[in-house]
Amino acid sequence: MRRADRLFQIVQLIRGRRLTTAAFLAARLEVSERTVYRDVADLQRQGVPIEGEAGVGYRLGRGFDLPPLMFSQDEAQALVAAARIAQPWLDPALAAAAESALGKMLSVLPGSARAAAEGLALFAPRGRPPAPVLARLQQLREAVHARTRLQIAYRDEAGRDSRRAVRPLGCFFWGEVWTLAAWCEARQDFRMFRVDRIAELSACGDRFPDEPGRTLADLFRRTRAELEASGKTMQSIGLGDYS
Repeated sequence: MRRADRLFQIVQLIRGRRLTTAAFLAARLEVSERTVYRDVADLQRQGVPIEGEAGVGYRLGRGFDLPPLMFSQDEAQALVAAARIAQPWLDPALAAAAESALGKMLSVLPGSARAAAEGLALFAPRGRPPAPVLARLQQLREAVHARTRLQIAYRDEAGRDSRRAVRPLGCFFWGEVWTLAAWCEARQDFRMFRVDRIAELSACGDRFPDEPGRTLADLFRRTRAELEASGKTMQSIGLGDYS
């Protein structure tokens, strides 16, 4: 890869993540971390507002943007494949938004790239969760975004029923089922709830603040520590570097 291309890719990778480490950039670009440090320093000298430092992570300063990018043929096919696989498992609102976004992306591609993307012979003809589960998933996703406390009626694997007040933190898909990661106020700890076992849910009417030890980042940090203690990584369970 030419150095000019690598510098461009560094900016794209940093702007696409909340915080990007040099180790992540080095792995993606197949260069040393020392090379990444040097490239980032050069970009900063050229006026690109990259904030952060070595050993912590980088992010782009507010207000910085680049012109819209044109997707390559392979990138367009990857987006089509991702949408086809994901849509059956998304809630109705998000599935419709994915279809709309995909249409917009295809509409601006050159003819050859669009034909290749639309003609991709890759399909995912699997079942989908029942409509009530997808409806609950949408409610949960919206509550996570709005940071709204929820009251849920839940039946666990042993068939025991309980009611919980929870702080919804994120929704996770495990290939067959969706789960809600939440701070459970009854247990004063993090819990995972299968969405298909949530019988009822309602908003408590108030929003919850970020509190140390009760955030999604705290859950990721705990999970990573537990996995590392057992010789595993976040990537090994499909969570990536989200902490």
